Amino acid sequence: MTDATTRAAVGAQLLDVATSPRLLSAINVAAYAHRNHSRKGTDIPYVSHIFGVMHLASTVTDDEDVLIAALFHDILEDVPEEYSEAQMREDFGDRVVELVLGVTKDDSIPDWQERSDAYLSHLSGADEGSVIVSVADKLHNLLSILADHSEIGDELWGRFNSGKEKQQWWYGAVSEVAAKRIPGNPLVAVLEEKVAELRAL
Repeated sequence: MTDATTRAAVGAQLLDVATSPRLLSAINVAAYAHRNHSRKGTDIPYVSHIFGVMHLASTVTDDEDVLIAALFHDILEDVPEEYSEAQMREDFGDRVVELVLGVTKDDSIPDWQERSDAYLSHLSGADEGSVIVSVADKLHNLLSILADHSEIGDELWGRFNSGKEKQQWWYGAVSEVAAKRIPGNPLVAVLEEKVAELRAL
């Protein structure tokens, strides 16, 4: 099989996923659920983040459930009143819900540090698909943070309740868990690079 034939076969497989009615339905669900939601400290519609996360995840997997979980990764944490766990399970199945729960922080834990530690502990044993979604999520967030810092400098940290040092710790901690769970994954390598940039600010 030639390189051109291989590329064509891979391209056809990716196109099958990209044009899947199930994935297209999930895009609509995610866009509607986050319709009144904006990026932290900006007027940018939140949908830019969820599509960005799915785009990053799609560079390392064509698993449709993982891509749908990437679209849904913040729904149960941020807007469950718009689309419930039960409805998600009915519409998209148990695995998608479990992947989303694998990256959902437990809001019943009031302390930021304890909640973050619980997330890391859960991620350490979660499905590898959840780890891919988490890495794509954190990488997209970091890309936004670094871009915004280049524009407004340290004023950026006022957007976060936890402050600069805790943000540096948080992204580094997720990166370390991911490196152990999915070693060699290209997204993890890029996340590690961006964490280093964050720590240098």
